[in-house]
Amino acid sequence: MFINKNKYYIYIESLRSINIDLIKTKSKFNLIYRNNLKKENTNKIIKFIKLCKKKYIKFFVLNDLSLALKIGADGVYLPSYNKALLKKKELVGKKIEVIGSAHNFKEINIKKKQGCKEVVLSRLFETDYKDKKSFFGITRFNLLTKNYKNDFIALGGIRSNNLMKIKMLNCEGIALLSEAKKKPAIIRRLL
Repeated sequence: MFINKNKYYIYIESLRSINIDLIKTKSKFNLIYRNNLKKENTNKIIKFIKLCKKKYIKFFVLNDLSLALKIGADGVYLPSYNKALLKKKELVGKKIEVIGSAHNFKEINIKKKQGCKEVVLSRLFETDYKDKKSFFGITRFNLLTKNYKNDFIALGGIRSNNLMKIKMLNCEGIALLSEAKKKPAIIRRLL
């Protein structure tokens, strides 16, 4: 049972939280580095990015454009709580992608204004989080995304047992957070 989408995003909280040797498909995988807990050595991050580039894996930094530029990341990831618009002059002449996350129409429109090339839309399926009960489901997700030209990435509640439902989604790809941590072998099922 394999899933074939154009892009896969995996959230990581430290450089040690993923074994990139599990990733076999070139040019489809992207890592979103969201380390809020401790400061990692910049040189280690740069070495990790070089390893990612050899495997054609894109590397995005959470909410820090200056760090992304400093370490040579492929882009910056703007979470849904970041409502600030990026200054165009910060991006002029720089090869950096901007992606973001949203949970509703209002946040999707903010991400469009921020210049996000892709929007991670969450929660697709029900999750185990106590304080997060609402989710879109496939029909609502498709209805929400059909009027936008942005590429959408589905996130939330994606597990081994519902991977086949992903084929019915109107989206460019999927993102994994907790499932990639719990069951790293799921990465092998993504083509």
